[in-house]
Amino acid sequence: MMTWRVITYTGAVSRWRPDARDRLERAALELFAEQGFAATTVPEITARAGLTTRTFFRYFADKREVIFGGVEIPDLATRLIADAPASLDPVTLVFGGLQTVAETRFEGRREELRQRLAIIRSDEGLRERDLRKRADLGEAIRAGFVSRGVAAVTAALLAEITMTVLFVALDEWIDRDDDRTLFEIIMATLGSLQATLAAFPVAEAGSGAAAVGGVTPMREP
Repeated sequence: MMTWRVITYTGAVSRWRPDARDRLERAALELFAEQGFAATTVPEITARAGLTTRTFFRYFADKREVIFGGVEIPDLATRLIADAPASLDPVTLVFGGLQTVAETRFEGRREELRQRLAIIRSDEGLRERDLRKRADLGEAIRAGFVSRGVAAVTAALLAEITMTVLFVALDEWIDRDDDRTLFEIIMATLGSLQATLAAFPVAEAGSGAAAVGGVTPMREP
């Protein structure tokens, strides 16, 4: 006859906590703000969160990923471009993508993002990583448009314009204290860009070094 034995654990049992990631993020951001990013260790973060270092590394590869982790915007951009109807023109896709990213990734998080940006600005290594993340996003947008058959130069321009508008608007929105939404500021930033570009002489695609609008391009001696 098979008998069953009840095993009683008298020690502490490590339990999976559904809020573990949020607790670790809150603890890390508090410590980064209090004592600086470089001076904060993973054991300090886990002690503040009441969790173990093993739990920390289940969610984050290192403490930098507390700042930059989560759903990657380059992945989101890739999906948005790939899933868009083939008939959608690139400019409309850029507008829709900016609105989606603004409303799903940033709205409602201004104070948190302000705190994260202050931490990034305070550390050279984080600033370099932020630039790499931005470059990854630009490359994802460029590659996405190329895969849709957009000419390489146009795809590169669309990527750079999208990046410039997004991050100029994002920095302004984070530094503001009014009720304007991020997408409203994105639209205003686009308006400023359009007004600036309108002042440039108009050239036809592929016109090369021909004189445009009465302006003769400078030539090297």
